[in-house]
Amino acid sequence: MPETMHIDSPRPNPQPKLSIVVVAYDMARELPRTLQSLSPDYQKDVLPEEYEVMVIDNGSPAPLGEDLVCAHGSNFSYHYIQDAQPSPVTAMNTGVALTTGPIVCIMIDGARLVTPGLIHYGLLAFKAFDDPVVGTLGWHLGPEKQQISVTKGYNQDIEDSLLAEIEWPLDGYRLYDIAAPVGSSAKGWFNHAAESNALFVRRETFNDLGGYDPAFDRPGGELCNLDFYRRACERESSTVVNLIGEGTFHQIHGGISSNLSGWKSRRQFRKWTSRYKEIRGRPYAHPQKDAVFLGAFPPQAIRHMAATLKEFI
Repeated sequence: MPETMHIDSPRPNPQPKLSIVVVAYDMARELPRTLQSLSPDYQKDVLPEEYEVMVIDNGSPAPLGEDLVCAHGSNFSYHYIQDAQPSPVTAMNTGVALTTGPIVCIMIDGARLVTPGLIHYGLLAFKAFDDPVVGTLGWHLGPEKQQISVTKGYNQDIEDSLLAEIEWPLDGYRLYDIAAPVGSSAKGWFNHAAESNALFVRRETFNDLGGYDPAFDRPGGELCNLDFYRRACERESSTVVNLIGEGTFHQIHGGISSNLSGWKSRRQFRKWTSRYKEIRGRPYAHPQKDAVFLGAFPPQAIRHMAATLKEFI
């Protein structure tokens, strides 16, 4: 574990059911919205004492700060890593180690807004199943995948205007009105996803898997998130649960993957899959275990569900 600065906010006292770990780097614009979407005022049917949110600042040049994080509730805390690695892997493993809830939700990208039922339905899965791996689909804010939309002029100002247009955060499900599915979720709710950017597992499951693999040590973490999801799903005891109607929505911020367009994005992914094979000794492939579905379907997502159903017609 790298040396860390003593920039830590006080931890909430009661032990929560759920610890949400959010890794962030240089996201002063994006992170406050992400945290607002995780706040008790935004999330439905869950009490603040039932969960905690810990932000791990992975060495931002200007620390994001306790004030920015803790403004969202007494169940929020902040930890800054001084000698940070270019990959978020160590930051994520550090965050899980610092929290206490028997269930963890891991969010490796602090730029992702979530829908209002995420925590409620995520916790509900652990009442229904002994060893669930609970995932959500991912979306890009904007008219198309951000790898495409950035080539057509999409930027942070346009994104800010879109969020104002839907009056976010008054109705968090209206994010579906201004979003397109990411590549790893492109086939919709009823197909095998490649990853989840809000992934719920039992703490003992995270620990048994050894957390995120430090071998994914390059900037952005390469396929570290997909690798952990695949390993979690492939366990014999696991039940893969897809949350219908809930999701994560990526804000544009100059990320390693989402800002690469066309052939550059494809070339990058080929490099990552080659590296994955070096680490794992087998080619990368999506998890193939069939999922069960949990949640409630918001009307705002109808057009996206229609696209999902086309895969079966």
